[in-house]
Amino acid sequence: MSTEFATVKSRWLQLVSMVVAMLAISVSTDGLAATDGGTSGDTSSEKRVSISSHIPTGGRQGNADGGSSQDEYDPILSGGERVKQSGSQRSAKSGGTQSAAQSSSFDFWIYDADVLLFSDDDRDGFFYGIDLLFDADTIYSVADVYAVLYLSLEGGPWNEYAVTEEFSIFGESASDEYVMITELMSGYPTGDYDILIELFDAVDDSFLASFGPEDTAELEFLPLEDFNRDAPVVTEVTVAVSHGNGGGGTASLILLLALLAIILRRSFPIRKA
Repeated sequence: MSTEFATVKSRWLQLVSMVVAMLAISVSTDGLAATDGGTSGDTSSEKRVSISSHIPTGGRQGNADGGSSQDEYDPILSGGERVKQSGSQRSAKSGGTQSAAQSSSFDFWIYDADVLLFSDDDRDGFFYGIDLLFDADTIYSVADVYAVLYLSLEGGPWNEYAVTEEFSIFGESASDEYVMITELMSGYPTGDYDILIELFDAVDDSFLASFGPEDTAELEFLPLEDFNRDAPVVTEVTVAVSHGNGGGGTASLILLLALLAIILRRSFPIRKA
């Protein structure tokens, strides 16, 4: 009789240990989930990366493929005065766009600009693709130039995001429109952006002209975000066990008791007389 009692006691201890272990695992899992859910990404040090395709002539119907480029810049500046932050080696040659803007020439100007936004995978109204077209003109028959492009988040400082290749403009011709198709890959928080275009001489890097939101509404209040923030929402089915006050704790207890009853039934089968 004592041997049978010891066997029963041993089985009960095993069952109690199993239940305690299951509860410990459940609590540990919930704790990890709570920790993960409370962590938010810090984008203050996130590098900005963009990829651009160039069409130097012929506008959006142009066949001249200027190739592609990838640009990487320091983290975006979103607060403070609307000054220009130049990040490229080319625009830096002119001593920084803020000081170079004082040497604007009336011999060059940007006649017009147009923007088409594309790629909104999560359909939240914010895009990571910018199709920018602009037409630069001059009093000369021909001139070689390049442009530096900037983005301003919510009225903050200008942040350079791309640089065109060198291209030629021919007087006031409309056939020399330049198209820059850019995809913002990372480092651009969701928000409304303005675009600024600055034109430089390809020979000595001197500032020639600028065109921005003060010149046309096409370049202001553009809803943008980078590719990493534009991920489509995927619905996941998660089964969670709650240990707080409410029905979740009761359901968990019932589930464990049911499991315990099944184990007991198998361990101590009812014998018919």
